[in-house]
Amino acid sequence: MLIKQLVLRNYRVFNGTHVIDLAPKKRENNDNPRPIVLFGGLNGAGKTSILSAIRLALYGRLAFSTVIQQQEYVDELTSLIHNGSTLGEHHNEASVELVFTYNKAGQEAEFTVTRTWQRGKKDKLVLQQDGNLIQGLGYDQCQGFLNELIPHGIADLFFFDGEKIAELAEDESGNILRTAVRRLLGLDLIEKLRNDLMIFIKRQQSGQLAESQQKKLSELEMQMKELAFKSEQYLEKADFTKNRIDLIAQEIVQHEALLNAQGGAFAQTKTQEKQKVESLLKEKDRLEKALRHECDNSLPYSLAPKTMNSLLEQIDIEMKIKQANSFEKELNQFLTQLKQEISFRSSSTGKIAAEAIEDNLNGYLASKPKGDVLFDISEREAGMIQQSIELDSKKAWQRFDLYRTQLAEVEEQLEQSAANIARAPDDEQLIGIFEKLRELDRKLEDKRQEYRTLLEDAKQTKQLQLDCARQVQKAHDTARNQHSFSSAFTNAHETINLLDRYSELLTKARVKTLSSNFEIAYRKLARKEDLQLNAHINPETFDVELVDENEKVINRKLLSAGEKQIYAIAILEALAKTSGRDLPVIIDTPLGRLDSQHRDKLINHYFPYASHQVVLLSTDTEVDERYFVDQLRDDISHAYEIIFNARTKSSSLKPGYFWELTKEAI
Repeated sequence: MLIKQLVLRNYRVFNGTHVIDLAPKKRENNDNPRPIVLFGGLNGAGKTSILSAIRLALYGRLAFSTVIQQQEYVDELTSLIHNGSTLGEHHNEASVELVFTYNKAGQEAEFTVTRTWQRGKKDKLVLQQDGNLIQGLGYDQCQGFLNELIPHGIADLFFFDGEKIAELAEDESGNILRTAVRRLLGLDLIEKLRNDLMIFIKRQQSGQLAESQQKKLSELEMQMKELAFKSEQYLEKADFTKNRIDLIAQEIVQHEALLNAQGGAFAQTKTQEKQKVESLLKEKDRLEKALRHECDNSLPYSLAPKTMNSLLEQIDIEMKIKQANSFEKELNQFLTQLKQEISFRSSSTGKIAAEAIEDNLNGYLASKPKGDVLFDISEREAGMIQQSIELDSKKAWQRFDLYRTQLAEVEEQLEQSAANIARAPDDEQLIGIFEKLRELDRKLEDKRQEYRTLLEDAKQTKQLQLDCARQVQKAHDTARNQHSFSSAFTNAHETINLLDRYSELLTKARVKTLSSNFEIAYRKLARKEDLQLNAHINPETFDVELVDENEKVINRKLLSAGEKQIYAIAILEALAKTSGRDLPVIIDTPLGRLDSQHRDKLINHYFPYASHQVVLLSTDTEVDERYFVDQLRDDISHAYEIIFNARTKSSSLKPGYFWELTKEAI
């Protein structure tokens, strides 16, 4: 296949009609093939539009990455119509046209595909061969013809962008590669022949049955077809519902982000913060009461320790003074009584003794503390005061300090809660987003329930289909046991077995070829310091394992970003070569995630040899001036620069690139 021309009319950023020549050209007096057609444009200029237009022209609804329904397809087409400039220009119709040559049944023919659509309407498809309209084909027949000519699954290996490479590189499950391998095996004709033979056998068996049995068998086969169709419908609806679930989940994430950006996180906890404030105020009141209670008891004693020590010393002195005064009083009474007794006996010796005793006692009493008694408290009261000052006041201070710390923490939490409440916007400001989120949550749950129901319906329908198939097979087995078969019948059975064996051997051969092609491609693109990888592919499950030169399985997570990219590109090249299809290669933003060494490898060893026609869609930082002038000089057929006009909101193409390749105009 060779794409000769692409015509865009009012498509995305391209206003008006743009005719793009994509056929590689040889320069005069130069036989060197120049396969590369290079497009340069800044981000947003319209590079991806070139790739998407080619895919849309060929595949219509299948050009979109997800499964979409008819109305969604119409909406997508409407969104692709150029919106016009700020001057008020408005288009109601757009089209893409693709001219390509294709070798079909050994003869090369030129096909022209024109896909036209209007706002809010389904597209129209026109197919020409060698300039003549192909007669007798409706829309579905034209699309089916294109799908047979260039199968969609095969084209995915040739028309891809940088995101496709990144998706394959990051795919740890292997599902993407597994699907691609199954698509390229090319066993559809074998499977179709096998099904035709099975139909022949069943018809032969049906002829051996009685009329009543044939009628019942016909009913069972009709019922089986209806159940198969119904099961497929359920699965298709389930796939559509699953896509809806993903879209609703994404919309919920977007609204939650919007809600958080507008203070929704504080609004959602506003009620909790208010309840927290009420609880904190109660706790604050309790702590303040506890502090006042401590102040009413022994706490004040701890506030003036020096004064309290002086008080205790004064009380101790007064207690000693009171004891001395009491002792002196009792002693004086004793001396008075003693003197009276001595005077009564008239003994001079007794008087002298009494006077000596009194003198000694007066001297003893003189050493006892003297002074005024200020407080005049009892020993019991003195003990209570000492208990309050030395023990109770210390415990009271410990409790006071604990309450004071807790009160400070409560007040700090109150300030934080008050700030959070103040940050929260009014409910009226967010009510719309809250209601939308509730609506989306309801939709999400409804869709999940619908998805589960559809899967269950599909499962039950498939089970009924299998039951019918078993009854049909049982009837055929009965016929086979009752009657001998013709040689044609026997040959058909043997052919089916042969096809199964052939399919198995072909699959193993293709898988072996794929592994070999991957090894060649990877060796060509990898740096010396990269891991030396091989791909081992299971021919039954199509699971892919990466192994190093020591046959040790490599965890794909351990590969660097550059190694993952090179691995993905090598796989794509190997898949393309194994498919045996001679198709152009179209790559959008191919170098965005690679380092300089890996870029050099792709520039020198992949792009010039990827196909007979290579369309590169690049920014000025990918295929830069050095690559453009020095390394791709002899491989570029011609180049275009896509220029976006911010005033008109549209892009145009001019010959050339960001830099001149040579003095000769491209």
